[in-house]
Amino acid sequence: MKISKLHIDQFRHLENLDFDFTYPEDFHIEEKRGKPLDKICFIGQSATGKTGLLELFYERHFFINNLFINNQNYVDPPLGEEKKFNGSINFNWFDNNDNNIELSNENLKYNNDIYYNKFIGGWSGQLFEKREEKKLIYYFKANLISDKNIDIFTKNPIDLIEKHQKNSEISLENILNSSFNTPNILFNDDVDVKIWLFLLSEILEYRKNFTQKMSELIHKGLLSNPTKLDSEYKKWQKENPNELEAFVENFNPILEKLNLEVDLVNTEYSIPIKNKRNDEIIPIQNTSTGTKGLLLSFLPLFKLETKDSIILIDEPERSLYPDMQMDLMDHYQNLAPKAQFIVATHSPFVAASFEPEERFILYFDEEGKVAVRRGSSPIGDDPNDMLKNDFGVNYYNKHGEEAYQRYITLKQEVANESDPKRKKELLLETVKLGDTYNF
Repeated sequence: MKISKLHIDQFRHLENLDFDFTYPEDFHIEEKRGKPLDKICFIGQSATGKTGLLELFYERHFFINNLFINNQNYVDPPLGEEKKFNGSINFNWFDNNDNNIELSNENLKYNNDIYYNKFIGGWSGQLFEKREEKKLIYYFKANLISDKNIDIFTKNPIDLIEKHQKNSEISLENILNSSFNTPNILFNDDVDVKIWLFLLSEILEYRKNFTQKMSELIHKGLLSNPTKLDSEYKKWQKENPNELEAFVENFNPILEKLNLEVDLVNTEYSIPIKNKRNDEIIPIQNTSTGTKGLLLSFLPLFKLETKDSIILIDEPERSLYPDMQMDLMDHYQNLAPKAQFIVATHSPFVAASFEPEERFILYFDEEGKVAVRRGSSPIGDDPNDMLKNDFGVNYYNKHGEEAYQRYITLKQEVANESDPKRKKELLLETVKLGDTYNF
């Protein structure tokens, strides 16, 4: 499933906007031409509506997934001014151009059927009654990094195992069904603890079985026979792979830039993180804000089913150093290669991970209204060029601008100066200024 088009007549302060979320016919990768974008990046200064668009996608998808119909009619529930939307949106529901859903204010078109927005009383059923027909969407909000979300990762696995056993009914289906039967999950600052328990369940189950097996081997008296103990343990481990290892393969490569890694041996935490330089275990609550954000987003994408889903991420760059921002989208796509990513960002480093056709720049026109254009800088472009071309930002502040103007003036003075001594002085000043600012 991917979103392919959006037309806005009116949504909040946005008016008369068209978004074509498909690759152009002259795109450099032939097999992608005309198909929905694999990833979408919204750029724009504050108040241009980037986050609002993510919320719109989430809400309209929620509505379609849970749409009740009666013959060829449905009713759009009354929405508050905050959610009121006039326009149309297109989803390629089954990742196939022949399975397109177009939802407008008047009707919903699905394949060859048209359902009209008209309440006539009573419902015959849902548009998608089978679970496999409902598609997943995950929304990672900018406020994801919170003490409440991190709290469960600070607990000892034994305590979590006991809690998990008391909630043996926890499964993804039960979690989803408890929320109006929708496959949507919102990752904000107050995620249901059952979701985190589900995401950690296999790791915790391994910890429980490992503890029981080691206790069993010790009671057999193998502590005095290290060779036999090691042999028995390796045999058991081969039949009971550590679920944390698979997550580590995806998570450690990005932690490496922070000189951190997940420790597969330590059992103090469900996902123990250590400093690679001194092997010291660092409680997750003592790690950086950026590290917390990576854990809270990587674990769900690793564990949850992401095929044919849409993943919305607001400000993925939050609290991350630029070198980590540069590779962030690659790491996300490795976790969810069959999903469509839609992000809103202020980072030229994140934006550079997108093709120009995948970037949508929101800006205020001369009348003060929000307009939209596609990006122009090529994928992987220099962040300074990205700032200038797509963000519309002069990357020199007033001090740098003054230095640049002085540099231009000096070059002119050098060219016009006839006194050799003075010319040499000007040239030395020009070179020094150019070296300082890399002009």
